Amino acid sequence: MALRRFALAALATLFAALALPARSDEKARAYFTDTVLVDQDGRSVRFYSDVLDGNVVLLSFVFTRCTDACPLITRKMNATRRALGDRYGRDVRFVSISVDPEFDTPQELRRFIEKQQAGFTGWSWLTGKKADVDRVLAKLGEAVTDPGDHSTGFLAGNVRTGHWTKIRPDATPAVVAEQLQRLADEAAKNESETAPQPQAVR
Repeated sequence: MALRRFALAALATLFAALALPARSDEKARAYFTDTVLVDQDGRSVRFYSDVLDGNVVLLSFVFTRCTDACPLITRKMNATRRALGDRYGRDVRFVSISVDPEFDTPQELRRFIEKQQAGFTGWSWLTGKKADVDRVLAKLGEAVTDPGDHSTGFLAGNVRTGHWTKIRPDATPAVVAEQLQRLADEAAKNESETAPQPQAVR
């Protein structure tokens, strides 16, 4: 499969747009959109409100007919999940988006998930109508005309604070987990700073 780097101009636009203050829900929703996609179980989900909102996420781009890079991406995410320990699913969620939605039905996603042993709570696999998936991919700087040309790196984001970063495809699972833990710690710190402070008893 042909590999390519992230489209720098698109990512520059993405990261500029995502320089959002903590809990700027309306701005984030307007940017990402609440485009309706379909998960591996055939359930309709709104991309921002149901998938991203309030979470620390690791995003990847895959397609089920891929026989080289996509299984490797999935294995690396699985290894990252193990490295996160109990923080996975509690503090960090995974999202894998198909870049081949016309073929990748929920049934195909489930076959791929089973083959790759990647069926875990807290890991959403998304497909849907091509126009809808393309809209979401474009917001993530991942507009592709051929599935084989998709990015093999990751996007990691703290949706609560608007802090997003790209992770190189050659990063080890330990390095990916470390970056996700930092984002999760940032989210926890942000919550503690915005929580109401106790008042002195008089």
